[in-house]
Amino acid sequence: MKLRPALWLIVMFICMIGISSCVRNYTCQCYISYTGQPGLPDTVIKTYDIKDTKSSAKSSCQSNSKTFDNNGIHTVENCDLY
Repeated sequence: MKLRPALWLIVMFICMIGISSCVRNYTCQCYISYTGQPGLPDTVIKTYDIKDTKSSAKSSCQSNSKTFDNNGIHTVENCDLY
């Protein structure tokens, strides 16, 4: 009978760990801007969902940020969690 309270404490501890490290849905928002030639589109905003922990989702989202040049068009893509 003395093991019952200890068993409940262990079960509750395991549940708390499971709840605290939740994987949630986060939204990554990327601003894409173009410069270098006339007639290019205005800034485009793309969003997509990431299902992960907050730190992993932020890292994954920000890794999509980049800058590149192609045929005189300079493109900047800046991504962050929204």
